[in-house]
Amino acid sequence: MTFYLGIDFGTSGARAIVIDEEARIVSQMRYPWANVTNWVNCWKDALWGLIEGISQEWRREIGAIAINGTSSTILLTDAAGQPVDAPLLYNDPRGSMMLKDLSSIAPPNHTVLSATSSLAKLLWMQQLPTFGQARYLLHQADWLAFLLHGKLGISDYHNALKLGYDVENLQYPEWLEKVEIPVFLPQVLAPGTPISEITPEIAAKFGFRRDCLVCAGTTDSIAAFLASGAKLPGEAVTSLGSTLVLKLLSRTRVEDARYGIYSHRLGDLWLTGGA
Repeated sequence: MTFYLGIDFGTSGARAIVIDEEARIVSQMRYPWANVTNWVNCWKDALWGLIEGISQEWRREIGAIAINGTSSTILLTDAAGQPVDAPLLYNDPRGSMMLKDLSSIAPPNHTVLSATSSLAKLLWMQQLPTFGQARYLLHQADWLAFLLHGKLGISDYHNALKLGYDVENLQYPEWLEKVEIPVFLPQVLAPGTPISEITPEIAAKFGFRRDCLVCAGTTDSIAAFLASGAKLPGEAVTSLGSTLVLKLLSRTRVEDARYGIYSHRLGDLWLTGGA
């Protein structure tokens, strides 16, 4: 039998769940945040701790892993994937200093025109003394998956939405390509797309199958929507962490940063809402 591992990095802690081929839960565990002073070390400790909490018997049968993270939580890494500075979390407002400049670049009322968007944060981070060491911009879920598969610069179009990625045409828009950003923006895949097998080192350390796949992830609130089982247009899910998030499945894409409303792509439909 093949098992599947999902790992959730949310606002109050991390969780992991192992399911079988019939989507039945066989194992789950939690790792709460407490008095965090170094988020990078905290995330790594949580990832390894959750994996170690899974029975070796089940680890040997896990065929695929996916990770979700908090939306717009970003970090900069060097060419080897090592963070060069502290990450900016989902609710960090320092990007507000860049909104005037950003509004002259991005289309009116675009999702990136928010103090907490990934792009606003990235523009703010360019003034950091460590920015010269940076080579890659990654979201939280991107970097955690990198620790398992070893390939830098890969994201999914749920996490990349607030970076400015065009989720309708599945490409970075022309206006964003004109912005001078001296780091690599991630290659963007559909959520759930297999990226690579886990590294031999991770397989050996934790007793995973060598052919275990790491797949592109998503954001924490979209993971909550998917877990609810909602599938039809008009169905909505409200999830409450440190933030209240509402998402409604729609045939129509709705975008307006003035009201905090934006739409994620979900197959042939749109997941519309805000937080």
